[in-house]
Amino acid sequence: MKFPCTSRNFLDWTHWFTLAAGKATGLREAVASLMQCGVSKIKPLYLVPSIMNNLLNPDAIFSNNEMSLSDIEIYGFDYDYTLVFYSKHLHTLIFNAARDLLINEHRYPVEIRKYEYDPNFAIRGLHYDVQRAVLMKIDAFHYIQLGTVYRGLSVVPDEEVIEMYEGSHVPLEQMSDFYGKSSHGNTMKQFMDIFSLPEMSLLSCVNEYFLKNNIDYEPVHLYKDVKDSIRDVHIKGIMYRAIEADIEKYICYAEQTRAVLAKLADHGKKMFLITNSPSSFVDKGMRYIVGKDWRDLFDVVIVQAEKPNFFNDKRRPFRKVNEKGVLLWDKIHKLQKGQIYKQGNLYEFLKLTGWRGSKVLYFGDHIYSDLADLTLKHGWRTGAIIPELRSELRIMNTEQYIQTMTWLQTLTGLLEQMQVHRDVESQLVLQEWKKERKEMRDMTKNFFNAQFGSLFRTDQNPTYFLRRLSRFADIYMASLSCLLSYDVSHTFYPRRTPLQHELPAWSDGARAPAPAPAPGSACAPLREAHGD
Repeated sequence: MKFPCTSRNFLDWTHWFTLAAGKATGLREAVASLMQCGVSKIKPLYLVPSIMNNLLNPDAIFSNNEMSLSDIEIYGFDYDYTLVFYSKHLHTLIFNAARDLLINEHRYPVEIRKYEYDPNFAIRGLHYDVQRAVLMKIDAFHYIQLGTVYRGLSVVPDEEVIEMYEGSHVPLEQMSDFYGKSSHGNTMKQFMDIFSLPEMSLLSCVNEYFLKNNIDYEPVHLYKDVKDSIRDVHIKGIMYRAIEADIEKYICYAEQTRAVLAKLADHGKKMFLITNSPSSFVDKGMRYIVGKDWRDLFDVVIVQAEKPNFFNDKRRPFRKVNEKGVLLWDKIHKLQKGQIYKQGNLYEFLKLTGWRGSKVLYFGDHIYSDLADLTLKHGWRTGAIIPELRSELRIMNTEQYIQTMTWLQTLTGLLEQMQVHRDVESQLVLQEWKKERKEMRDMTKNFFNAQFGSLFRTDQNPTYFLRRLSRFADIYMASLSCLLSYDVSHTFYPRRTPLQHELPAWSDGARAPAPAPAPGSACAPLREAHGD
């Protein structure tokens, strides 16, 4: 039987390959049989056109949980990295300001000033072991992705990682707490928001300096000092003043933000804003991206909310902020449109607005601080803004990525099916394929980030970040502008992803791997190979 490589898609080809090869006594015989059948090139690099016709849309909205916009009457928004996006200059500003605070206020060596922010070093969602001073990527099952553990700016060898953690699994008691923090004995901190990218880089740079210069230091103190310095860049207003002084440099103007808000207003939707940022900062930014009348679009505006405490505190009252930014002392009996309020708490917010549960959809970029409490405790619908999604999808649409993933999956299927062959020659081929599979995995990681790979995947498992995203966000998208492509009554249906037990094995309909098959022609019909 000669397999018509040019007329079948990749899945048919892989299916035939593994079934036919499974009838041979050894891998070398299997490959030889396939060559006799006309398969002259094993790698299916030229069987990609049909896949290229089904590319992913970077501007789509993706659903974890079924949700109809026709049920949504109230839309809520965070401000930073939700309504407004910042240029690459902002992270450099935060890094430099925090680095200078380390030198000037915490007495760190002036030599660390030579380190500059590298936007290509870290990705969101990484974990930092506070006591061991290592940055790493962890999957949904608490396993460290080997090759992504960094001490300073240098990768930690796999053998050292395994010795350090007695394997590659991180026990639950060492993981970060519910909000990704290192508290109550947890030794891991998870960096979840986009503002954390400069913090990870600064931690790594200072660690690198101490290590290169053989300086003895306490990693816990370093972590706390860097955390405090990054916090002070916000708390002391350094970042806010810089942005307000040069809005065009730091804020990415987006006409589509106003278009989204106007569309919702035209359809009679109520809207509110809850942000941790201060009043004057938000006002200047919204005037720039939406217009002077931006407050007319919102029914409620709350600043300096101190999320996630805002969603859990029941005591702190709201305060009105007047046009000059002065806090008023009157008791708040109603949240009025066009006014700005500070602090408060969600329970008072619900009492004053009467807005409840599944009629509310709130958007934010921080999975913990913005979304977790709302979906778990209050039944709100939630939307995550993931700016990295657009660039990752564009990479996944490239022919090089598709070719690599096509062969990687083929190779994985072959390894699963051919492992029953125990002769020496077959085992040598298997070892060659395992080596190649590892090389292909490293290649796919490098498509996204040379150090840590994709935000959403480890080698094959979902990342810990994606696990939390799937749990706390009903829908997710690259930016709010994606809403413009959908009607206000659109229903988002999650794809029915097969569970592992609902999928056949790579080729044999979920049968357990059989002992090495008896000799036979690899070109036998598929019906015989199936055994029916």
